Amino acid sequence: MHKLVFYLSYPIIWLFSKLPFRVLYSIADGIYFLFFYLVGYRKKVVLDNLKLVYPEKSESELKAIQKKFFAHFVDTLIEAIKAITISEDSIKRRYRYTNIELLDSLYAQGKSIILVGAHYGNWEWVVGMPLTAKIDCYTSYTKIQNKNFENLIKNSRSKFGMKCIKSNEIIKEIVKNVKQQKQGLYLLVADQSPMLHKSLYWTEFLNVKVPVFTGAEMISKKFDFAVVNMNTTRIKRGYYESSFELITETPKQEEPNVITDTYLRMTEAHINKAPEFYLWSHKRFKHKDKAPL
Repeated sequence: MHKLVFYLSYPIIWLFSKLPFRVLYSIADGIYFLFFYLVGYRKKVVLDNLKLVYPEKSESELKAIQKKFFAHFVDTLIEAIKAITISEDSIKRRYRYTNIELLDSLYAQGKSIILVGAHYGNWEWVVGMPLTAKIDCYTSYTKIQNKNFENLIKNSRSKFGMKCIKSNEIIKEIVKNVKQQKQGLYLLVADQSPMLHKSLYWTEFLNVKVPVFTGAEMISKKFDFAVVNMNTTRIKRGYYESSFELITETPKQEEPNVITDTYLRMTEAHINKAPEFYLWSHKRFKHKDKAPL
């Protein structure tokens, strides 16, 4: 049944992905209208999150951010589909890196890198990073039920050289590379909410006390990897720019939770500049009232 669903839908997805950007964004405008005004997809979740994070803002200000968010959210869905067939030239023009030399410098020093980012701007097109960075780049993906769609996503994300590893196998891959003395950059998008029973650290994120992922810090300390934060900025529709900030080159010398807290503060500062480009539709703050005493 899964194969049938895939083979019936894949030609439509592929043809849709091949459409020119101007056509795709015209379609995105229509989908936005449908999502926001007719379906109301997660409108309450988005507004509730914004009220929680920005209590000082008026209702009209929050609703203006909400509308801008949904317009951008639909664009990111369209851009994720476009990634299936996007060309090397196009992704290099549309997704630039301002200071890739920071990564290249760490690589030249013999360091591996944990690159932490957030669901902000466009996190799908970062798969083009191997076209620019000198170091081998790795990212993880979540296994899905339909193996054919899983392979489609994996192939889409790896076609420019990004090495895609299942989430539950990324540590095994790191250990293997360390044993072989092979450097790597490991991209971890770490702003989502961990499962409650696996929550090791609670702290403020966007003014709300929540559990946070500490995997980046734990891995960096165990293997002595440098930690770098990535901020992505939307320049204009369909064009993005990412910059890098060094968190630490010496993780084993950092006090507990300092690396995690530094990442969160950097991420907060970037979100607050233009909150409409953050992923407000996920329930990031669902555990806010469950912090241990």
